[in-house]
Amino acid sequence: MISSIRGEVLHLGLDHAVVEVSGFGLTVQATQQTLGALRTGQQAFLHTSFVPRQDEAPLLFGFAETTEREIFTTLLGISGIGPRLALAVLSVHTPDEVRLAVRETDTAAFTKVPGIGKKTAQRILLELAGKLVIEAEPAAQQSTTQPTSAETTTAEVRAALTSLGWTEKDAGKAVDEVLSADPELGDADTATVLRTVLRSLGTAKAGAGR
Repeated sequence: MISSIRGEVLHLGLDHAVVEVSGFGLTVQATQQTLGALRTGQQAFLHTSFVPRQDEAPLLFGFAETTEREIFTTLLGISGIGPRLALAVLSVHTPDEVRLAVRETDTAAFTKVPGIGKKTAQRILLELAGKLVIEAEPAAQQSTTQPTSAETTTAEVRAALTSLGWTEKDAGKAVDEVLSADPELGDADTATVLRTVLRSLGTAKAGAGR
């Protein structure tokens, strides 16, 4: 796997750069932000992600920061998200903005990306919540009277469920039932509780359909 490249920039295009590495000119796909920091004839260093494709030529994507590559590769693990769409997310949002959107279950943030509708945005939120390291809200932005960890998790799970189409009443009931059945989940993170509640709702729906 090609994890990074360093070399002279031979050419800059609208969506790619050609970087000479050991005598070879490598075409690297990148965001406008990354390309804007490169200069033809100057040395460049990029973190990269190599994406093989069936029946097509493989693609190499370049990033200025490892956090961008982390978001990119995580997005590729989501069904229906290809490399072009993953790169489009990073063209619209910085890695910190992506994490903020996941933390706040902000579906609208992802629908701003061309090619992503509401359902895809909801799926991205669910998938990223369990795969990305989401930092807590900075202390300066938090209320002086902080809720407990369990209360925060419960509120976040309810918010995620309502953003996915459940009513606040049904979301609250589902969370309460799951936590009552397994009190130890009260100490789990938001992603774990959310997955458990969704499995419970899926099981209940399947049982009702029989």
